[in-house]
Amino acid sequence: MRLVRFAPLAAVAVVTTLALSGCVGYESEVVQGSEVSVGWDQSFFSYNDRTAYGADPANANIVYATNSGFAYYDDTSTLVKDESFGTVTKLSDDPLIVRYTIADGVTWSDGAAVDAADLLLNWAALSGAFNDPDLDTSRYVDPDSGEFTDDFPADAVYFDSGADPVHPRGLGLASQLPVVSDDLKSITLRYDEPLADWELAMLTAGLPAHVIGQHAFGLKDPQAAKNAVVDAITDDDKPALAKISAFWNSGFNFDAMPDDPSLLVGDGPYVVTDFVPGDYVTLTANPNYVGARMPSIETISVRVIPDPLAAVQALFNGSVQVIAPQATEDVAAALKTTGKTVVSGPSGTWEHLDLQFDKSKNGVFGDERVREAFLKTVPRLEIVKELVSGLQKDAAPRDSQVFTPGTADYDSAVEGNGSDAYADVDIDGAKELLAEAGVASPQVCILYQAANPRRVTEFELIQKSAALAGFTVTDCSSTDWRDQLGSAGAYDAALYGWQPTNAGVSSTIEAFSTDGRTNLSHYSSAKVDGLIADLSSSFDPAEQVTIEKQVDAQLWADAFGLPLYQHPALYAYDKKAVSGISPAVLPPTLFWNVWDWKAVSAG
Repeated sequence: MRLVRFAPLAAVAVVTTLALSGCVGYESEVVQGSEVSVGWDQSFFSYNDRTAYGADPANANIVYATNSGFAYYDDTSTLVKDESFGTVTKLSDDPLIVRYTIADGVTWSDGAAVDAADLLLNWAALSGAFNDPDLDTSRYVDPDSGEFTDDFPADAVYFDSGADPVHPRGLGLASQLPVVSDDLKSITLRYDEPLADWELAMLTAGLPAHVIGQHAFGLKDPQAAKNAVVDAITDDDKPALAKISAFWNSGFNFDAMPDDPSLLVGDGPYVVTDFVPGDYVTLTANPNYVGARMPSIETISVRVIPDPLAAVQALFNGSVQVIAPQATEDVAAALKTTGKTVVSGPSGTWEHLDLQFDKSKNGVFGDERVREAFLKTVPRLEIVKELVSGLQKDAAPRDSQVFTPGTADYDSAVEGNGSDAYADVDIDGAKELLAEAGVASPQVCILYQAANPRRVTEFELIQKSAALAGFTVTDCSSTDWRDQLGSAGAYDAALYGWQPTNAGVSSTIEAFSTDGRTNLSHYSSAKVDGLIADLSSSFDPAEQVTIEKQVDAQLWADAFGLPLYQHPALYAYDKKAVSGISPAVLPPTLFWNVWDWKAVSAG
């Protein structure tokens, strides 16, 4: 990618500010001696959750609790701006120019200032602007651990952030070198094309530039290390960038509590003070934190409890005060006996059946009539009754490919999107469509997670119902099903869940455009691509909703696949020990307001 500098606009026509600038003093609310333990099903293992290896909720929860940012999502999926951290200002629509400014007084937990150096490094990492486009990183991934091996080329520049140089998204569209302000408090980005989700492109300052500079270059002085990182980026210094990217990729992966405390430096309300893999992570209130997310509880211990019923028992006996177990009927029944407060409802993850439009195992779904026939046989109501109703009495099939049930626009989208054609199983209609297509006994092999009982049940119910219309449904289940998604010749349809990470329009763009990163169905529609082009360049929320409704309707018209249901979620806590628990649908779900939690009685 070619990097060029640009001059800031002399005058701007449009100014949209996400947060007010300036620093407000916040008094510490930490209650000395207060402590709460949380049960989680997986162990923390990386402080960089933006890499392919580190992208796991167990890591993201800890990173979120120990860092701040320009904005975050609350329990209503509303984007909340944090003016105590900084501002994000749109200076121009055409071209799209955005300025990020850190508020006065914001520091890392080691006392170093959070500033433009950190923002510049975060841009370099997330944009992939310096990545070697010819590097095949798959050759250097350990198949057992998922980490890069020691064979990874030492001179290669590659930030493993998921940036796609062929089809750039998000910060990848800001390919020009940002302008750093004279006071080193802000950077200004100029985008190559409009980006509807510009306010979500960079929500945090990322990893500390001074820490990465110290380790990459063997420097002791934080300011010298920070300057070295800035110089490497602004000068496009490939040898230096190779060292920076290598440490960014792997330097924050842990199999034990690191001896070097700099590897756990954050800019949020908590810091990691202890870590035993497979056992617990200890979070302690950050004494250098000055922002609006001021914590109350002094110590939060996140304990690893993989067995959901064991988590329920730990809550009952007081070993932990908050849990987020896997939602099953057995777990729900066990929770009822504990006397603790239970929060249940739909989660952000939704189950769906996708069809392969091209490159499928049997080539069966190239004909729209065959796709429609197969979808008419899927017993969605029976699937919901079997798998969800026992946990959520008002559970119903999800009827939109784009909008989430319970959101403001879901009902109006469903009214006119054509989903009613699949409200009930229609075997006779399916037979008529197959006859019209001249297809007898079509073969459909379904990919799903072999060890997941929920998916096994879904497969069996679909197999039985589809057989009534003449389909032969076979089993393509696999333990490495994730790796097979989108693979040519591997399957005809797939059952899996999807969890959006934000409430922007990027998930629609990525899932349904011809070159979308998560379009694993090889779906291609000129009409949808045109709509998505309009969506990508729209800054008007109302217009975005209108366009997404049109996309949703076209997906149903094309028999894209079927949304099945929202996954149920269960959380429980001891209200006599902790308050402020209010899980969100979007990640990090339980932890989104960890600074608002309060210990009812300090130890």
